[in-house]
Amino acid sequence: MHAHSDLAVIADPAHLAKVTQGVTLEVVGQDGLSYAPTSEETQHEIREQLFGWNGDPSTIDWTFKSIADYLKYIDRGAPVNVAFLIPHGNVRMLVKGSEPGIATPDELLKMQVIVEQGMREGAVGLSAGLTYTPAMYADDNELIALNSVVAKYAGYYAPHHRNYGRDFLQAVSDCIEISHASRAALHLTHCHMSSPQYHDKTELLFDMLSEGERRGVDITLDTYPYLAGMTYLHALLPSWVQAGGIETMRMRLREPDVRKRVIHELMVTGSDGAHGNTLNFQTIVIAGVDKATEFVGMRFDEAAKRAGKDSVEFYLDFLDAENYKVSAVLHGGYEPNVRSIMKHPKHMVGSDGILVGNRPHPRGYGTFARYLGVYGRDEQVLSFEGAVARMTGRPAQRLRLVDRGLVKIGYRADLVLLHRESVIDQSTYEEPRVPAKGFVHVWIDGISTLWDGGRTDNLPGRAVRLIDKKGI
Repeated sequence: MHAHSDLAVIADPAHLAKVTQGVTLEVVGQDGLSYAPTSEETQHEIREQLFGWNGDPSTIDWTFKSIADYLKYIDRGAPVNVAFLIPHGNVRMLVKGSEPGIATPDELLKMQVIVEQGMREGAVGLSAGLTYTPAMYADDNELIALNSVVAKYAGYYAPHHRNYGRDFLQAVSDCIEISHASRAALHLTHCHMSSPQYHDKTELLFDMLSEGERRGVDITLDTYPYLAGMTYLHALLPSWVQAGGIETMRMRLREPDVRKRVIHELMVTGSDGAHGNTLNFQTIVIAGVDKATEFVGMRFDEAAKRAGKDSVEFYLDFLDAENYKVSAVLHGGYEPNVRSIMKHPKHMVGSDGILVGNRPHPRGYGTFARYLGVYGRDEQVLSFEGAVARMTGRPAQRLRLVDRGLVKIGYRADLVLLHRESVIDQSTYEEPRVPAKGFVHVWIDGISTLWDGGRTDNLPGRAVRLIDKKGI
């Protein structure tokens, strides 16, 4: 339900991370940023911004610009089925560029036209990345206006909301209000509640979700079963310094006064790019780089010590030296909250898996096997059947797919055969690209993608479009 395989599904025919876990459908276009819709200008900017999420494979034919073009690319044959969320950041960039500012009425109308076109072309909803540029510059009225279009097509709103730190509950409340006003269903992506003031307080979240449902909002959520997140590293910078794109940001950060102000926000007052928090370099691990591979796997404070620099100075110098092509694993989750949220009746599974980089997060190769083997079988936080439901029937219902998600006569044969007693994740933070264990056969539309644990050459995956309130 939350994949960053936007390029992997067309550039990597094997796609072992997901096929070896029994995945048959991925929802991409997440966090408000992807590769369609774009123009020549915005596609270049997006490719630079998302290098830390998806790399920049040379094997891709970059002629696609619209969502229709992207989905047709999938229809050539893919290792999994693919559903697509319209990325709000792309829409905003097409109309308003990467600069801050509230959208004018005319700009809002232009954005609505783009969203309507995307829904007509088969998108399942709208995603937003409200701690990423340029989406973080939008106000809630903009989001309501765009989601009102999504609601007309029975799509859903999937926000990476404005704060996963100290203002987490307020951010969730804002999402509920946006969905209530627009009448779009709400799916809270990577709904982790990790900030210390919320430890052992997930009931505050659940009460808020229940109240939203009483008001008529259709709410679901997903999480991954790990205590660390991952993103591109410059996302932690204040939004004002990121305005205008990477090259503009690079030049700003070379100015002494700007650099001093940024350091103050990062270390004293908190950065909106870091959810209002200050940076703790002991919890940030370098995952992917452009050049300096000797730092991969090191905590930032350790890398800074090796370089003989203060941590925040090293952080800014490192971004510049690496052309902002750096990804990082961010530690700081809280296990009791992770377990509590996964037991929620509207919970589904989303890996948030970033598959590129020198040493990415293990969730890309391990999320589904970990839910099944650790939390479903071994520790029985969930029933095994409940873990399965979070990956099958529940997501299919959210995506309004009328012929998938259940083993049922007349349904498509998207099926998985696994060994219940041996299924387990094997990927780790030190060795993240180790395939899961226990998955035997996987079929999409009755065509095998995994056979006796080995990847076949088949590419039966196709685009799954939401049109007229049903997947076709």
